[in-house]
Amino acid sequence: MVNDDSAAAASYYERSVSRPAQAPPLQGSTSADVCVVGAGIAGLSTALHLAARGYRVVALEQHRVGWGASGRNGGQVLAGVASSQSKLRQLVGPIDAARIWQISVDGVALTRELIKRHHIACDWVSGHMSVAIKARQVSELKATQSELAELGAPPSRWLNGEELRTLLASPRYRAGLFDSDTGHMHPLRYTLGLAQAAQQAGVSFYEQSRALGYSADAKGVRVRTSEGEVQCAQLMLAGNAWLGRTAPELARKIIGIGTHIVATEVLGEERASALIRNNAAVHDLNWVVDYFRRSADHRLLFGGRVSYSGVNLADLTRATRERMLGVFPQLADTRIEYSWGGLVDITMNRAPHFGRLAPNVWFLQGFSGHGLALATIAGQCLAEALATTSERFDVFARIPHRDFPGGPALRRPALALAMLWYRLRDLL
Repeated sequence: MVNDDSAAAASYYERSVSRPAQAPPLQGSTSADVCVVGAGIAGLSTALHLAARGYRVVALEQHRVGWGASGRNGGQVLAGVASSQSKLRQLVGPIDAARIWQISVDGVALTRELIKRHHIACDWVSGHMSVAIKARQVSELKATQSELAELGAPPSRWLNGEELRTLLASPRYRAGLFDSDTGHMHPLRYTLGLAQAAQQAGVSFYEQSRALGYSADAKGVRVRTSEGEVQCAQLMLAGNAWLGRTAPELARKIIGIGTHIVATEVLGEERASALIRNNAAVHDLNWVVDYFRRSADHRLLFGGRVSYSGVNLADLTRATRERMLGVFPQLADTRIEYSWGGLVDITMNRAPHFGRLAPNVWFLQGFSGHGLALATIAGQCLAEALATTSERFDVFARIPHRDFPGGPALRRPALALAMLWYRLRDLL
């Protein structure tokens, strides 16, 4: 990716929040019951739920709270995981696959509960639509509806082409599924709200403090930064695509892919409302997904354009705008006001990767673009596992994961070649 600090600073989300004063970097030695590395949603939720149980928690962040995917994503709060339920059943069997689904549903409920409990002003809106472009995707959507019914999910509403067009002013889609229990929000405001709640619960934050490495034994864990160290009983790693050499054994299981989002100028309430009349978040069923929603100040936020090669296109803003106009050609006269990107951590099977590297070293990663609600409840599950029972955490830890092939030098070219097939499939 290009300079990621500038990409983060350019986002609509960053420009529309007032951040608190920056926490100091860690200098010297400090101690805690638990050290959390990474102040995104997974790390913050873990820290918050541990502090609520009385644990002394230190959180280390390489940049600033919410700097990575947690503060730059599409803002869609969904149930499930990025991998399909049928794929999950192959990986862990039908019982655990159903448990994972239910935990993800609980994650949406927990997200809404935390917003209410901690008075997080993050522009929550209920409603999400999955939409089909091609005939085969209509069949896939029907199968998904049946699958969800078998899982005991609340009935999703089928939208045929005619009804869908009354809600979504685009000629592109043939059918859709509407879910009223999920929704969308301003992800950076939510992330900062979790951080504030965690700080009020007693969590100590250190920004601009990258964890360079750690050593663990039966006596505890020592986490090193450039200017200090944390002595702790337990370590939780939530750096995802940015963890890198801090934990090479985890880095082999994920790869950071580039995605891009644009925000239009303010359209005004009437024009914005005409695009998505029920104000739901939307994503299509292509492998290279288009996802979009309205913002609280009446813009359209539109994302997609993944880059598996790790190299930006010459003009991602132009390319993403062209995709937006393929959905909403009526926005041809609209100016793009914000344009930003970032990395999404994906696994080979697109299922989340949770587990332990040692009895006192835990990790959460691999949300694969499906992390707002899932990362929230993952933090609760990890806190629960560390304090009392690991039953829910262990369901995820049983998902098998493979290294990306090719090693450091060849894994990106190999993945880029593999993804060409999926991109071609989207066109058929």
